[in-house]
Amino acid sequence: MKYLLVIAVVLVAFYVWRSGRQAERQAPPPRARKPLPKPGIMVACKECGTHLPESESISGRLGPYCCPEHREQREGHGG
Repeated sequence: MKYLLVIAVVLVAFYVWRSGRQAERQAPPPRARKPLPKPGIMVACKECGTHLPESESISGRLGPYCCPEHREQREGHGG
């Protein structure tokens, strides 16, 4: 009787293990992730030191600025 119980437990354990492995094989593959965009170059405003992406900066004679007002303050021209 004791051996029948041990055999039954082993068979149940084997069945559970095997059904788990079959579920892993049938699982859908993970979805592909979209690649992250490349980071842009960061620049610092010559007037206040704020860092911002180069694509959003305003160019001046002395370097990049965060807004037209800072470019005018530092370079002293109106446009």
